Amino acid sequence: MSAFMSAFASLVGSLADLLQPFFQTASTAAAIVLFTALVRLAVHPLSRAAARGQKARSRLQPQIAELRKKHGKNPERMQKAIMELHAAEKVSPLSGCLPSLLQMPAFFLLYHLFSSGSIGGEPNALLSHDLLGAPLGGRWHDALANGGVFGGQGWVYLGLFAIVTAVATFNYGRTKRQLAANPMTPAAGPDGQAVPGMGAMAKVMPLMSFFTLITVAVVPLAAALYVVTTTTWTAVERAWLYRDMPVAGSAMATAASSARPPRRSSV
Repeated sequence: MSAFMSAFASLVGSLADLLQPFFQTASTAAAIVLFTALVRLAVHPLSRAAARGQKARSRLQPQIAELRKKHGKNPERMQKAIMELHAAEKVSPLSGCLPSLLQMPAFFLLYHLFSSGSIGGEPNALLSHDLLGAPLGGRWHDALANGGVFGGQGWVYLGLFAIVTAVATFNYGRTKRQLAANPMTPAAGPDGQAVPGMGAMAKVMPLMSFFTLITVAVVPLAAALYVVTTTTWTAVERAWLYRDMPVAGSAMATAASSARPPRRSSV
């Protein structure tokens, strides 16, 4: 493990050396952002596949509702029919989880790298690097102890919190509109009844992005940079990949347009 961490530390150091002429003392922070972008580029094909799966699942919702209505008294037959429908449409219910799961190792690598005082038996030189005076191995409570909320280090975290809040607000509005335009059929248990708590989960889901604020506040600044970068990337990526999925506003406009009687042409 120590050899692996040493290799990863060397990778981050090499990226920082590459970016040093452009970012000077912030080159290591820039290297973390670049590393995050490379990770996201690597998993982008999976994100595209997840988007296709999500769109397919949305299209299948009416058919799944019919299957649950048809086989409501036979849970085993209902689950088999739903699985057969997914297989026929080549839809995997787990495809949306893969991009997030594959990013977790990168996050934990950065967390461990900037939480360790030594790497491979040698002092961790990366801990001496900073972003605008805020140590990359430090946390928000360290910034509060060195100048307070509006101190030099505090402003770095306030900037990160502002970015996360803006992205979370964007995600919240978009998720709410998509759920309103594409209501999901409630998940059912083996007995065919709705799983308890799923309704509450659907209400909480749009708020999940705001929990990122807690993560940014408690992890080392280097890991926080990874979180902020990947969260922003995800928001932009999903807005592009799901651009053709209807949201509540466009769906209501389409419904109103189709329901409106045609105008009589004047002669």
